[in-house]
Amino acid sequence: MEFGPHLRMPHSRAMGGGLFELRPRGREGIGRVFYCFVIGQRVVILHAFVKKTQETPEQELKIARKRLKEVQNG
Repeated sequence: MEFGPHLRMPHSRAMGGGLFELRPRGREGIGRVFYCFVIGQRVVILHAFVKKTQETPEQELKIARKRLKEVQNG
């Protein structure tokens, strides 16, 4: 990523605790990709889905946060 953790709205949003949300749009609808950064500016994709509602479903966010903890704890 050229901008790394400095990419901002409308393309990316910080979700707190080192979790970020990428906000792509395509023919299939509005997608969401949760990701984090690890040492060396590597990006780890934690979870991705296509949104069906206006708000991000809590279950999708829970999956991403659980995976973030797994990455952070090694």
